[in-house]
Parts: sequence; structure tokens; C-alpha cells
Amino acid sequence: MDKKLKIAVVGLGKMGLSHYALVNAHPDTETIACDASSFMVDVLSKNTSAKIYTDYDTLLSNETLDAVVIATPSRAHGPMVRAALEKGLHVFCEKPFCLDWEEGQELAELAQSKGLINQVGYHYRYVGAFQELHRILSSGALGTVTHVLAEAYGPVVLRPKRQTWRTRKSEGGGCLFDYAAHPINLLNWCFGLPDLVSGSAMNSVFSTDVDDEVFSTLRWNDGPTAQLSVNWCDESHRKMSTKISVIGTNGRVNADRQECQLYLRQQVDALPEYEAGWTVRYTTELTDEVWFYLRGEEYSAQLDAFISAIRDGAPEATENDFHSATETDRTMAMIIRNNETGVSVGEPPKPRTSEPAKRSWFRRAGA
Repeated sequence: MDKKLKIAVVGLGKMGLSHYALVNAHPDTETIACDASSFMVDVLSKNTSAKIYTDYDTLLSNETLDAVVIATPSRAHGPMVRAALEKGLHVFCEKPFCLDWEEGQELAELAQSKGLINQVGYHYRYVGAFQELHRILSSGALGTVTHVLAEAYGPVVLRPKRQTWRTRKSEGGGCLFDYAAHPINLLNWCFGLPDLVSGSAMNSVFSTDVDDEVFSTLRWNDGPTAQLSVNWCDESHRKMSTKISVIGTNGRVNADRQECQLYLRQQVDALPEYEAGWTVRYTTELTDEVWFYLRGEEYSAQLDAFISAIRDGAPEATENDFHSATETDRTMAMIIRNNETGVSVGEPPKPRTSEPAKRSWFRRAGA
């Protein structure tokens, strides 16, 4: 392309710095940064020639941008996304999208009405093993899917600690929004919005204001039941570990960051490369090469998809747009309500037919 896309990365915390490095390294972009912290601005100013702002409104007023990447604390996502959309800018926003799912739905409709590229940073959708899980489910190879286990564990909060935005409920902190959002988003990718949420528990272990572990049962009518189990106080894991296990009438599949394991009772025409029995495929063989590696190919791949969609005018090239991310926000709202009231949230289960549709529940890409 002749003209580089001018993109501002807003928020220079852990994720923001990663996004800045990736956008800054992309061959099709010119990068600007914005952060309210004078410390981060000083550090970045000494190590890069990029223009840096300390005020978001000033940035939007002074610069002619093509897009923004928003990586601020969760509470600020909604207002910042709206301001960018109203300026006609494409938006990539870190997860979770909005703390109020109805606000997220409004922003999704606003972005759609303006024809703007929009994406939320659920990077697991760009991990090769989870993409293969999605492909296997889409093929119907497992037959009728009956049960799913979605897990995430990691050593984030191992003792009482000082307050940050991630440990304040008002800021959108806690295990649900920070950790559980990832496996929930994968469930939404495969099955859509659950019809019923029950048995939810959001417990504190070391934190005083937010949850440290989340458990819930999600059910889809004419589809599977899923058990959600998430804990960020688990020091038996060196870093975050997310895993999805799916059981069907013709086998099962297990996927995590490293590999996708498929067991088939019988080989199926839809997946001729998989024989009956166990087959293991690794993320390294399932992942396309990226232009720049930082933390994992999936982080580069998701931003490249966003940038390429803007460059090519192809919104379908992105995964996890605002509408999709709002399903995850709405699912988390159902879990919160169920935990607070003890009453199941959603529609009562419908009677199962004698011949359940094997694939009617599956959320295909773009649906």
C-alpha cells in the first residue's frame, strides 16, 4: 500500500505496550501513543521517536487518524470506543469489551452503521489449536455434542496485595473479567449465547473487592451443557492455562495453547485427515508464520487481521467483532446475576426432541 495507516495505541500498561510494539513494527502502519501516566510517557519518549499524548480527547482533536487500539482499564472502554467511532475511526479494543453489555450492543450497532472495522482482543481465537477445535466442531465429526468443560487457571493473586484497577470491582477487575472471559469467549465462538446459566459461584480467596475464582454451568437448548471452572490463585500453573474439552457421541476433543487432541470412535468423511482413535496436532504446525513475534503468534495475528481488514476494506477478515464480544459480556452478566440471586438466568430448558439436530447449535464463523 502507498499510504500507511495512522493508528494510535491508547493505554500503555502490559497489554498496551505489547500492542504498541506490534503496531509499531507492522509494515503498513504509522504509530502514535497515548497514556495518562507521565512515567510511561517519559520511558517511551526516551526509547522511541513516536508522538505521544497524555490526553485522549486532545489526541482525537489534533490527529488525523485511521484507527485506535484501546488498551485502558475496562471501565474506560465504552466512552473511549464511542468517541473514536463518532470520529469515524476503526477500533480495536482490549477485552472485556464493555462492563455493561447493553452499552456494548449500542457500540456494535454504531460501528456497523458507520461501516467501521471493529474487533475485541480475545487472542485465543488466533491460537492454532483452538482454531482447529473450532474447525472440528464445525465439521460435525463429534456427532451430537453433549458436554463441554472450559477451564482457566493461573498464578495471578497468590496473597493479599495492594489495590490496582484489576482488583477493584468498579474498574472491571476480578477473575471473571480478566480470566474467565477467555474460555467464555471460546464457548460463545462455538455455541453462541447460552440459553441458561445456573449454579454460579464467584468466590474471593485473597482479594477483598473482587472474585478470585468462578464456577458456573451454561446450557444451550438442543445443544451441550458446559461447566466453567476458573481460578487465578492457582500457583500449580506457571502461567495462565486455558483448556476446552468437548465430548460428543462420536468422540472427544481437548484443546489448549499447545495442542489439539482428537479421539474419534469412527472416521468421518468431513475430516479425512483424522483416523479413528487418537490424533494429536500441535499449535506449531497449525499456526501460520507472522511478520513479528512478541509473546505469541496469536497477538500478532489478531492485530494483523485488524490492520489488513482496514487496508483491504474487508470486515469479514477479523475475528471477534463488537457484536461477538457483546455475547461474552452478556454471558458474564448472566453469571454475575446468577451468583448474586441464586436464581437461574435465562430461558428454562426446552424438551429435547427424539432426533436432536447434530449441528444446529454450532456457531459458524460470521453467523
